[in-house]
Amino acid sequence: MKQIEVQILQQSYLLSCPEGQEARLLDAVERVDTAMTRIRDAGKVRVRERIAVLAALNLAFELAERENAAITAAAQAASDSTPLPTGASQRLQTLVQRLDDALGTNGMLFE
Repeated sequence: MKQIEVQILQQSYLLSCPEGQEARLLDAVERVDTAMTRIRDAGKVRVRERIAVLAALNLAFELAERENAAITAAAQAASDSTPLPTGASQRLQTLVQRLDDALGTNGMLFE
């Protein structure tokens, strides 16, 4: 397992990363940093931990919406024999794997 130092809201974190997954982890870090920066810049929340929780909830909500859309599409496809969009299932599995990789073995994104 490789260690990568990243910056989120101008604070350094050392994250574990499986070999060959560095780009995926860095993409996840960018998404988290962007989500947290938007919340901070909105000016209503200043405490880093609260910003992190709100960002996590926003990202989880977006993921749930995508999962729901995929399930709805699958149900629609099953009912009218229309196939899922090309690669939709694989993209969803890839996104879940990226989250698992980012969380690492201890289940926490930030160490």
